[in-house]
Amino acid sequence: MDLDIAIDGWPEAFDWEGLAERAVVAAAGVEPVLASERLSASLLFTTDEQVHALNREWRGKDKPTNVLSFPMLERVELLALAPDGPPELLGDIALALETCQREAAEKGIALEHHAAHLIVHGLLHLAGHDHVDSDAQAEAMEALEIAALAKLGIADPYGDRN
Repeated sequence: MDLDIAIDGWPEAFDWEGLAERAVVAAAGVEPVLASERLSASLLFTTDEQVHALNREWRGKDKPTNVLSFPMLERVELLALAPDGPPELLGDIALALETCQREAAEKGIALEHHAAHLIVHGLLHLAGHDHVDSDAQAEAMEALEIAALAKLGIADPYGDRN
């Protein structure tokens, strides 16, 4: 998958682009449809203000959130995607800095680990996974996230749950 990355306002002391590229590889390792060389996606590292505006405009929710994903293809289309053919836009992901920083601090984890988790989470949404309709759906998506993060050497973000 080709990933177009834009970074606006995130700390320059860390290689966010490298983290995103590693997260894509890890996510593709647990969700094979993400491994297609025909796919491209955009990832925006931005501020709460920008994510708030996107959330309000596209989801009707007047607040920031940690990650937004905007899929362009249905899961059935991804599963039927032939290896050869023209490029296909998988979708867009946006991460909100201040919300991510606050959540990472609350969890006592590094910002880059939380960002990696949210990138994987967003990619799985683009691949057609969800966690809203049922507990089983949520558990399946969490299992994929845990497996992808393990490939990055990042601890299970759900490990404190019973």
